[in-house]
Amino acid sequence: MSYPKRTAALASVAALAGSAVLMTAPAAHAEVVNVNYQCKTPIGDKSAVSPIDIKGVKSGGGYKITMSWQKGVSSSPVDLGKGAMNPSATIELGGADSGTMNVTGPANQAVVPANTPIKINDLTGTYTPKKSGKVTFTAGVLTIKALGTTTTCTPTNSPGASLTLDVTAASGSTGGSGSSGGTQSGGSSGGSGGALPQTGPEDSAIALGTLGGTVLLAGAAGTLWLTRRHQTARVRR
Repeated sequence: MSYPKRTAALASVAALAGSAVLMTAPAAHAEVVNVNYQCKTPIGDKSAVSPIDIKGVKSGGGYKITMSWQKGVSSSPVDLGKGAMNPSATIELGGADSGTMNVTGPANQAVVPANTPIKINDLTGTYTPKKSGKVTFTAGVLTIKALGTTTTCTPTNSPGASLTLDVTAASGSTGGSGSSGGTQSGGSSGGSGGALPQTGPEDSAIALGTLGGTVLLAGAAGTLWLTRRHQTARVRR
């Protein structure tokens, strides 16, 4: 094969390898889901609909999960002073895993006026997978503790998953028990690392760009080797 043809062939192989990297990248899918909460409060039943967003990012041997409410739920007949309300929630696991995980967060940092929707701060927890595969995360029961009372808000509209992650268990196995590996972290921050991108596309683009660059460098190295070999052959002649 002539030198120009060899160079063209190597370029084609590098391009095809880059395409394969794009097709086999880890999947992370998130969407905002409307959740219809029915709340049992000390002063009677209440209902509220809030869009729920769940995000996940690789953190050590697990994944940091953050659950966000875009609208307030329930209300109080009296003002709730700073630090008077403590929220927590469960997230239902599905797909390759099953069970629930807990998420918690800080108490209210400002006074919540009476008879106004209670805005829940972001709640976080750490999920440690025991199975490899696609795992879904769906809003579960929200619990609000304030002034010695407890309010529980349960989804009643069978909401869809807010997040789907393609996870890898520490052992690399696809079997094992179906119990959740999720643990409560109470808002602790974990260092982001590992291969799995955040739910946004930015980290995915960075990871793919790095892999694509590796493929192209390998192709360039092969071209340089062929060029030197071609030049050596001409000198020997």
